[in-house]
Amino acid sequence: MTHPIEAFASRLRTTLAQTTETLELGGRWPEAIPLEGLIAIMLVVLAAVTVALIAAIPIVLVLMERKVSAYFQDRLGPTRVGPWGVLVTLADGIKLLFKEDLIPPQADKLLFRLAPYVVFGSSFAVVAVLPPFQSTVIGNLQLGLFIYLAVSSLVVLGIIMAGWSSNSKYSLFGALRGAAQIVSYEIPLGLSALMIVMTAGTLNMQHLVMDQVGGIHHWYMFRHPFLFVGAWIYFISAIAEVNRTPFDLPEAESEIVAGFHTEYSGLRFAYFFLAEYANVFVVSGICVALFMGGWSSPIPGFHAIPGIVWFVGKVFVLVFMMMWIRWTVPRVRVDQLMAVCWKYLLPISFVNIIGTGVVVLLEREQLGVEIAGMFIGVGALMWAVAPVMLLILGALAFSGTEPVARRSPAVGG
Repeated sequence: MTHPIEAFASRLRTTLAQTTETLELGGRWPEAIPLEGLIAIMLVVLAAVTVALIAAIPIVLVLMERKVSAYFQDRLGPTRVGPWGVLVTLADGIKLLFKEDLIPPQADKLLFRLAPYVVFGSSFAVVAVLPPFQSTVIGNLQLGLFIYLAVSSLVVLGIIMAGWSSNSKYSLFGALRGAAQIVSYEIPLGLSALMIVMTAGTLNMQHLVMDQVGGIHHWYMFRHPFLFVGAWIYFISAIAEVNRTPFDLPEAESEIVAGFHTEYSGLRFAYFFLAEYANVFVVSGICVALFMGGWSSPIPGFHAIPGIVWFVGKVFVLVFMMMWIRWTVPRVRVDQLMAVCWKYLLPISFVNIIGTGVVVLLEREQLGVEIAGMFIGVGALMWAVAPVMLLILGALAFSGTEPVARRSPAVGG
């Protein structure tokens, strides 16, 4: 069996030969290029495309956030820089590029300098496992889902480095909040991803998407109610993972100035800023690949629209939902944040794991056809009651977390 890299190199060699024939340069020279040379050309091209996407994703998402927030607040949003204000994010980036890079005198300078790169690198490295279209190379890693869970957890290391090395109480408080929050919500997020692995039997992201081809009724989130609930748990945990409102406790401006990056300025602050929106895009892309069919069309037999358009469109739907939540839901307290995870999301995730295991066992015993049909109908019904479920979950989480009454000062003492 031909390796995917070798097959791609063979197609690349053929394309080069056809191109040179068209340019009347003779089509023989690509045959003399060794396989290693073609692979090097391929890697350079992929690196250039990746760098362009890395630069474009945060710019587009920041502009989208400003426009969405303006819409919710009955404003116009950016209108001055470029047509319809589309270049305002680029202008802000240039401004940060020329800002002075300040380091606190008592800071641990090595860790202070290193922390933004750890957060930035681990956030963008996960893009390598995303399957934006059907390919034998892109996103086709046998341990793709495992790599995502492993590399994305390095973000908390950079946050702790930034908070501790700044020698600031506000930064340290933000870092400790971020570490506790990310470590806590990684558990229900990982359990939700484990349900998909149990169902599909693979960690390859491309294989997971290909198992959902055939229409919206083949998406994992509609296979049975356990996966449907797991999809919502993943989405809620992803919001907490990327420190977005209402779970933005590590950066709570009204409490701890700016959290773990309070002391950062200039380009290093820009790295944190870019990493946040890269994380938003990545967790949405992983959610699309795991639960919403990835690049596959939701309409059975409809292939007129390229797969990458479907993938990006689904991702931006989830990104818009995160922005919608940010500008309509107030920030929760720390105790409420932990209550949602440990009291509700985690037990529900364990129930989902057991339920998914039972369904997989029944399918192996060839009893899953009737059950699958019943679960698809129930899953479609649950779409309608999902908002009610979220409201009940929020009410339960916040009902037993009343603030502690302030003790009145003693009279005369």
